[in-house]
Amino acid sequence: MGSKLLKNSLLLLLLALALASGCASSSDHSPSRPFQFRQDTFSYANELVWEYEFDDFTGDTTHRRRVPPPTYTHHCFVVARAAKQFFQNARFDASQPKADEETYRALVRRVVSIAPRKVLPEDRKIVVPGYASLFSFSEDWEHVLKAECGGAWRSYFQKGHWRMVLPLTRANQSRMTEQLLDSLGRNRPAVIHVVRFPRLTINHSLVVFDAEENKEDIRFSVYDPNHPEKPSTLTFDRATRRFHLPRNPYFIGGRVDVYEIYHAWNY
Repeated sequence: MGSKLLKNSLLLLLLALALASGCASSSDHSPSRPFQFRQDTFSYANELVWEYEFDDFTGDTTHRRRVPPPTYTHHCFVVARAAKQFFQNARFDASQPKADEETYRALVRRVVSIAPRKVLPEDRKIVVPGYASLFSFSEDWEHVLKAECGGAWRSYFQKGHWRMVLPLTRANQSRMTEQLLDSLGRNRPAVIHVVRFPRLTINHSLVVFDAEENKEDIRFSVYDPNHPEKPSTLTFDRATRRFHLPRNPYFIGGRVDVYEIYHAWNY
């Protein structure tokens, strides 16, 4: 009886999550071009609270607080989500004169208010005057974007986080590669959650924007909000059917589990 009650409770929970997330399909529109690094990315970084040190012999990670303390942290999901929203629903026009701060704040709020699953047609995209790209716009208006794109709490309370508690099997990860490739084939950058739950070695968000396939693996090019200076690489090994992320300043490197957010449901 207790087992049946638990099963029913889990089913009700999953149903509630589905209803809360919304089941409407995403827009049929697709962007007219692929996502471009240093054009559709931000010039600034989501900063790290800690400095990490890795022990290659034991695999252990230690950390200490950065000095001086950073001022823009825990915004990786916010930055990744906003990059997708600007790419899909904004258009930059350098031929128009630059606007004032109040205008730009209003435009940023409009862009990030649109569900990240949605893609506006070209004639309805929100026009940002005076700049050729998100990157150049963020160089001049970093403080506006940081203030208006959303607080750090959005990284903690992102709706799709519940998915990490369910098994991410090899079969699931194989299907995820097909989903990512499908998104890229329609010029839609894919925002992913990268985890090793229940371990806490990584809990991060990246934007997948390109892929290179060969017989051994698929190498996805990703925009890492922590490192806006160059793309990173997320590799899917066809033999093991697992994803791998190389070492970087916050992760020792190795296997990771991946799932796309802002895709089927309104995560």
